[in-house]
Formats: sequence, C-alpha cells, structure tokens
Amino acid sequence: MECRAGCGACCIAPSISTPIPGMPNGKPAGIRCVQLSPDNRCNLFSKPERPAVCVNLHASEEMCGNSAGEALAWLNWLEEETKPGAKSINLIRKL
Repeated sequence: MECRAGCGACCIAPSISTPIPGMPNGKPAGIRCVQLSPDNRCNLFSKPERPAVCVNLHASEEMCGNSAGEALAWLNWLEEETKPGAKSINLIRKL
C-alpha cells in the first residue's frame, strides 16, 4: 500500500525517541515533526538522515484507514497502548 498523499498522521501521532534533523531529542507523541511540510509530506523521505523508525513504518490498510483522520486516530490509539505500563492485552485484542 502506498502512503496517502498529504496525510502526515505518522509524522504527528507517534513519539520518536531518536534524533531527527531539527529535533535533536526526538519527537514527543502528538507533536508535528519539523520535517513535515505544510502540505503534510515528509521532507526527509528517501534521505539517509530519515530516522530508522520512520523508514521501517509502512502504510497498511489497518493503520491508514479511509482518511487522514482515521489514520491519526489509529496511530494515537497505538501510541497510548504501547506506552510503558499500558495494558498490552488491549493491544492484542485490537490487532
């Protein structure tokens, strides 16, 4: 599956614990990445400085849903479910 043009949910919802150009301490969950363009495209896509977590995240029907809003909601949910101390049984049931 290809990314939905102009979505940007994966550059907003998840936390990133590794450095990003312009964000040396990574990115907190729910904060827009500085590398996300005004039209919601990754300025680092296909560049070597793109964080590994971003390179390894691939679009899927489940994650992306039918809209950018659905993608953002799913990724926000996943971020909450995978926080330290979260009840992982809920994650297993959802998946």
